[in-house]
Amino acid sequence: MADKIRSRTTLFSSVLLLCLCLSPVPTSSQRPKLRFGLNGEFKILQVADMHFANGATTHCLDVLPSQKAHCSDLNTTLFMSRVISAEKPDLIVFTGDNIFGFDVKDPVKSMNAAFAPAIDSKIPWVAILGNHDQESTLSRQELMKHIVKLPNTLSQVNPPEAAHYIDGFGNYNLQIHGAAESSLQNKSVLNLYFLDSGDYSSVPYMEGYDWVKTSQQFWFERTSKRLQRVYNAEPNPQQGTAPGLAYFHIPLPEFWSFNSKNATKGVRQEGTYSASTNSGFFTTLVSRGDVKSVFVGHDHVNDFCGKLKGLNLCYGGGFGYHAYGKAGWERRARVVVAELNKKKGGVRSIRTWKRLDDQHLSVIDAQVLWTSSGNGSVAPLL
Repeated sequence: MADKIRSRTTLFSSVLLLCLCLSPVPTSSQRPKLRFGLNGEFKILQVADMHFANGATTHCLDVLPSQKAHCSDLNTTLFMSRVISAEKPDLIVFTGDNIFGFDVKDPVKSMNAAFAPAIDSKIPWVAILGNHDQESTLSRQELMKHIVKLPNTLSQVNPPEAAHYIDGFGNYNLQIHGAAESSLQNKSVLNLYFLDSGDYSSVPYMEGYDWVKTSQQFWFERTSKRLQRVYNAEPNPQQGTAPGLAYFHIPLPEFWSFNSKNATKGVRQEGTYSASTNSGFFTTLVSRGDVKSVFVGHDHVNDFCGKLKGLNLCYGGGFGYHAYGKAGWERRARVVVAELNKKKGGVRSIRTWKRLDDQHLSVIDAQVLWTSSGNGSVAPLL
């Protein structure tokens, strides 16, 4: 079952987004560029819900009786090392509940241990927060401030141009450029959006989980439009819009649209524990049109993808052994690969599959999420 929802009764505040269009947007970044490989692919590994606590002393949940005696957080670490070695991703994405704050003795030590396989791999990685990360002694802001200082991460506390108005901590965009020495080597052909979906509602009489706020949606829309202008501009102007992917922790209410029968791949084995209110972010994403798939965690024993109004809604599936799961149902990770059109240089397709933590790191539920031939031929309005 999903984690017990705790109610919060702090006062709700809203920010009027007046004249934000005048805020400066940085024209360059000091971060290293991510780009497609010479093989024309960019691979992303999603790690959802590690729930890491204190290492070898932290026992596993929901595993087979034969596994209990020797199962701990170290099984999570080993699984991550194995799947990184097998997939060799270009980017690792941690989609929240990286640590389980209630059981953590030292959040900094636990976070460092949780991310250690990614750091040791020297592969670029990013993280966002879930609803359990901050339940120890560090706030969400303090957690993100620590994360961004760790080796090889491209995480951000918040985008500089929006830091004065945006809700949450861990909202940012990464641009994936074309392959080196190609005509699009200096142009982003795939855009990744990371958002803080919060933890628990702070609105009186509106109990339950949090949601992506209006200020975050404003930032997303503004960023999406700016990236499209750059994509369409000289040099090498491109038609339409570069496809995007969005990552956050708490699922949208629209995930309720699917079950094990009507999902494109995967299973539903529990409810969708979204916010009790619909913030309209699904409509915002569909309206913009560039994001082709959303990837979340939170509900550990759901791992399906379903397509609604042209937008794929995908669960990562539970990864960590200190997280609730289902005995005999292997922990899993989701892999996403974007592939370039070798003639035109833009993204041709986006595919996904899952890796299971079994003897063979089995690959299941391979599917194509999006192709340029059937989608994205018309640019949304700027």
